[in-house]
Amino acid sequence: MHDQEGPNITADVSLLEGNVEILIARLSECRKENEMLRTELATLQSILRSCKLPGTGNSSISGAESEFTYAEKLRVKQKLVLILQKIEMELRSVRNL
Repeated sequence: MHDQEGPNITADVSLLEGNVEILIARLSECRKENEMLRTELATLQSILRSCKLPGTGNSSISGAESEFTYAEKLRVKQKLVLILQKIEMELRSVRNL
């Protein structure tokens, strides 16, 4: 009976080693993706911070900016904030896994 367990244990160990290798590869991919998302988040935060609304101290308004009303700029800024919040929540959930 002891002789029959030997091949089973070897097969189980090989399967376990294979699964560990797959998990390590997946973890590496997730880390790369996480770093890309962090970079993108930082870029989006920078864009959001540079978005000036009327009355926030930006006295020189370029031609493209003047085409948008205050309400439109506010709506865009709110949408950007929501997107950033979703990205941060996603990053936190990935970190907790």
